[in-house]
Amino acid sequence: MIKKIAIYGKGGIGKSTTVANLSAVYADEGLDCLVIGCDPKADTTRTLFGSRIPTVVNTLKDNRNPSTDDIVHLGYKNIKCVESGGPEPGVGCAGRGVIVAMKKLENLEVLNDDLDIVIYDVLGDVVCGGFSVPLREKYADEVIIVTSGEYMSLYAANNIVKGVKKLKGKLAGIVCNCRNVDNELQIVEEFAKKINSDIRGVINRSNLIQESELDAKTVVEKYPDSDEATEYRKLASNILNNNSYSVPEPMDDDEFEEFFKSFL
Repeated sequence: MIKKIAIYGKGGIGKSTTVANLSAVYADEGLDCLVIGCDPKADTTRTLFGSRIPTVVNTLKDNRNPSTDDIVHLGYKNIKCVESGGPEPGVGCAGRGVIVAMKKLENLEVLNDDLDIVIYDVLGDVVCGGFSVPLREKYADEVIIVTSGEYMSLYAANNIVKGVKKLKGKLAGIVCNCRNVDNELQIVEEFAKKINSDIRGVINRSNLIQESELDAKTVVEKYPDSDEATEYRKLASNILNNNSYSVPEPMDDDEFEEFFKSFL
């Protein structure tokens, strides 16, 4: 059975880095992985392919009937890489690109391939109809939220939980992508309890991860023996072997404010 995961979180929190390194771990383990970047920046798969790949939206501008090879590009250890793409900044709806890409992948039967893992990297939160597509249209079976202990990151995470509950999705847990703020792990642990979830893994802040990305590689590929790669392998195992899901219970805005202030 294919494990289909949608990874959400605030913009810039490290979703793409998390998705790329997780898929690299799974590929190292011999699993057949498809990664779908649902962000108009189209940078999810850069560290897997070694450079940016053509997006589905841009490909369709020049070719209304693309083949699978036109939009699915093989990256590190044959990971299948797709970028939905979107409009230029300030023009159109970014979420529309996700809708277009998913319909095209469906038409080409890419999602019916003999896959083990499908991971969606989804921008921001699910208030936009386009970005809710992986969950709303049941392309993904479970949701992982990436957050730090920072106020805006957790605020976005709480909004995502609201969307997951509304769409009756399965919340598979929280990833703490550390920013080295005071009491960070305690804050994220308490947040997870508040929303009726668990922490699936902790990724500590590291220059090695940034160095790897500058070289267009994952830290799993560039520094496989590092502590950072070990953290991603542990996270990947926890996610792959997890069969425990929760009905999320988001906080309202006032409750969230009181929760966060209690750590100040």
